[in-house]
Amino acid sequence: MKLKFSLLFLLGGMIISSCSDHIYAPAMHHSDIAYLPKPVSADAIKSANYISGALVVDESPNYSDELVSAQFNFSRAHVFDHFNLAYGAFGSLGNYHNGELQPQDPNYFKNKFFGAAGGRLSGNFFVSGRHVDFRFIGFEAAYSHEFGDYLNFRRAITDKPGFYTDPRADLFTLGGTTEIIFHTNKVANQFGFRLFWGGTFGNDNVYRNKNSDYNYRVYNPGIVTAAYFMQIKNFIAIVEAGNYVQLRLGYRFR
Repeated sequence: MKLKFSLLFLLGGMIISSCSDHIYAPAMHHSDIAYLPKPVSADAIKSANYISGALVVDESPNYSDELVSAQFNFSRAHVFDHFNLAYGAFGSLGNYHNGELQPQDPNYFKNKFFGAAGGRLSGNFFVSGRHVDFRFIGFEAAYSHEFGDYLNFRRAITDKPGFYTDPRADLFTLGGTTEIIFHTNKVANQFGFRLFWGGTFGNDNVYRNKNSDYNYRVYNPGIVTAAYFMQIKNFIAIVEAGNYVQLRLGYRFR
């Protein structure tokens, strides 16, 4: 009986301790990957440019704070025999809204501005059928550099008790993909679904901080996202979701 009470007391103490932790990750962490569209093998155009604007809604590791940003994307893509490649650049401006820290906390804030700029790279091997390309294996990579008030805040509180932060401004994420994309008799009408699994590299002191029992560390094994792509003539739409939701509208041109 005493053992049961001791275990319950220990569990309760861990929960209370973890709830008192304040976790702050980079603004683009787990949301820097974004689908890069590419021509299908049946396209008459073997190289194309894509431009798009996006709304991104993300949630902080403590599930109390919200990140909302607008993103601009430009990429260029090529399709070869059984392989394709895309590369591009992006910029993002957003707001980190605090919902956890209370006004009596000396580090309290309501909103913090953040921005980011970076580049992305993606490639796939594929086999094709009459109306389908099966991009059975591929990769996606993203580099981002963050700036703004939220980055300055993380760096200012890094060594304070009860705060576990990742003060990095630069992130590099890499992972594998699999995708299937269909087209109608009018090849310009395309519909695809892609899965990504990967991780962010570098010294992440939030994940590696053994003093925190916060469940943020369970994300360490990797990042999983799913994307749906649609192209009607030269207009594109993309919905992507993982730890975040991204809605993109854009246009394809030569």
